[in-house]
Amino acid sequence: MKKFLVFLRSLVNMSDHLDYDGATLYIRKNVSFKGPNVIILTCAVFTAALGLNINSIPVIIGAMLISPLMGPILGFGFGLATRDNALVKEGVKNLIIMVSVSIVASTIYFLVTPLKLEHPTELLARTIPTIYDVLIALFGGIAGMIEISRKERGTVIAGVAISTTLLPPLCTIGYGFTLWKWSYIIGAFYLFTINIIFIALATYLVAKYLRYPVIEEDVQDESATKRSSMKPSTVAIILLIITIPSIFTALRTIKESNFKMRVSKLITENKTLTGTFIYEHKVDFSSKPTKVELFMAGDKLDDVDKEKLYSDAEKHGIARSQLVFREDATVSREGMSESELIKDIYERSDLQLRALTDSIGTLNTRLEKYRREELPSAAVSKELSAQYPEITKLVLTKGSAIDVASESSEEQIVAIVSSETEFDAETTERIRRWLSARLERSNVVVLQDAKQLN
Repeated sequence: MKKFLVFLRSLVNMSDHLDYDGATLYIRKNVSFKGPNVIILTCAVFTAALGLNINSIPVIIGAMLISPLMGPILGFGFGLATRDNALVKEGVKNLIIMVSVSIVASTIYFLVTPLKLEHPTELLARTIPTIYDVLIALFGGIAGMIEISRKERGTVIAGVAISTTLLPPLCTIGYGFTLWKWSYIIGAFYLFTINIIFIALATYLVAKYLRYPVIEEDVQDESATKRSSMKPSTVAIILLIITIPSIFTALRTIKESNFKMRVSKLITENKTLTGTFIYEHKVDFSSKPTKVELFMAGDKLDDVDKEKLYSDAEKHGIARSQLVFREDATVSREGMSESELIKDIYERSDLQLRALTDSIGTLNTRLEKYRREELPSAAVSKELSAQYPEITKLVLTKGSAIDVASESSEEQIVAIVSSETEFDAETTERIRRWLSARLERSNVVVLQDAKQLN
């Protein structure tokens, strides 16, 4: 056991891998917000806003990588751990400025952008923080501070910037201001607050654990620091208060996810009933209790089928009162006479026949268009061989020419000519001009079959 403990200590030993001076210099250098950092942050904000606006995860990730927001947060936590009041003040000041710039820039973007999404999923994802976001910020901050302390730094800082999502919540706040949606603003601000507090906390804890040297102060300054510092119990209470809403949000998210899974199982098991099928369903969590709307098509549900659905729902933990049947697309055949039933069948058949006729008409139009655009390969080959008897075979085809850089495409006619003798460039160009005039297409390319020549 003693040897095993020694082995474990050797695994987690970091004394040989630390660079205190380099880490301190790195943190101090990245706290500042002036010069290039101002331009970089502005570009990162607009990039993140664009990514959120078009629901593009890669663009959002790119914006988080180039954002300098992490610097002041690390400086704040590191300054608290080393009792560097000047670094703490600079970190707080620069963080406030950077947050203000980010919110203003994102608000301007969402005010002027013409793109309005019906379901901005990436934006809405930043309005409901959970306890998982707390854990991500804490563990990400620990990994980031350890990475900064290493002699050889790798890509961990970039991973921390991506995982802790500092910039997207600020852009979501700007989006909320354009709509005056306080739920968006408060939710996104809460997520950002969680991130900065727990990243700073992780930085503080790691700096203390690695025993970074404390800034030397005179007795008067030291006594003032002690008076201004909070007790650990007070800090713990504050952190708990901040974390409690995220715990409730996580529990609600888990509960809703489990309920959706139970509803999906119910739908899968009862997709098709006697003459009726469920073509859509919707779960409404805003109502109390939660409602499950089932959209039916076909025949109207009879009592037997309804009872079966109620029974199966209860097996999955869904109460009878939670099921709501939407039967706007169903037809009731009860009480219909034989003549009415035959008439209904004829009417439905007539509607189906009309739909089929319309489909056939559409297909005929497309076929006629295809025939008009079809190349007259047989006629062209005869006319061309009459002018150039040495031509033994002609391949005439139509395709698309793709520009690799812009990914744009245009129609291209390709003629592959096989001949007994090789044509010179002038003859090839004459054949191309003749084909362009004959086919009434300007985008014609003529190639010679090299295998035939060999």
